[in-house]
Amino acid sequence: MYYYQPFVRNTVQSGSHFRSKPNTLRVSGEGKLAAQPDLANIKLGVITEDQELQKAQGQNTAAISNIKKSLNAIGITDKQVQTSDFTIIPQYDFVDGKQIFRGYRVEHILGITVAELDNAGLVVDTGVENGANTVREITFETENQQDLYQQALNAAVMDAYKKAKTIAAALNVQLISTPVSVTEGTLGMEQPVSIQSSAFVKSAVSTPIQPGTIEIESRITAEFIYYS
Repeated sequence: MYYYQPFVRNTVQSGSHFRSKPNTLRVSGEGKLAAQPDLANIKLGVITEDQELQKAQGQNTAAISNIKKSLNAIGITDKQVQTSDFTIIPQYDFVDGKQIFRGYRVEHILGITVAELDNAGLVVDTGVENGANTVREITFETENQQDLYQQALNAAVMDAYKKAKTIAAALNVQLISTPVSVTEGTLGMEQPVSIQSSAFVKSAVSTPIQPGTIEIESRITAEFIYYS
């Protein structure tokens, strides 16, 4: 997508000579790179409910502890596991327009970083087999994401320049190749896999996790000067 100002010849007199005023050409540029992920981020945990908060918390704590021990047993260290979310929510039922207290809901979600992508499915299965009853999300990323983004950003700048050059040639005007301004867009990264679920049940079949590829995208807007 690009935008440009309609060509208007603007001249000013300097002695016996005329020269054109500069005009502005605004274009957008995009750069995309596909990369193989090398890290998996898994969010799973335990949801417990009870009329007594202490009991709901106790059941939740025991289950989380069991999950952590089981993950340690398959090679996931404590540094790879951290609490992603912890909430205590009062639960109510509505009967005949009245709010009736039902109990407490305790949610404890763990964020697990897995460097060996082949083990992502094993981590999910191990967590579920040892007490996890919710899997919130599975996403992938790459350790050199910033380096790849810089490459995508460079490609976006070149894309913007090529567009500006093409437009200038079509208008038969002189383009100043160095932009007078460049505005960077936000970092974009399309995830190959994202699983969201409120509940996850045990299965006799191992969970297949396919990482696919990550698409890293950069967008810029650049303004160039051109003369007629």
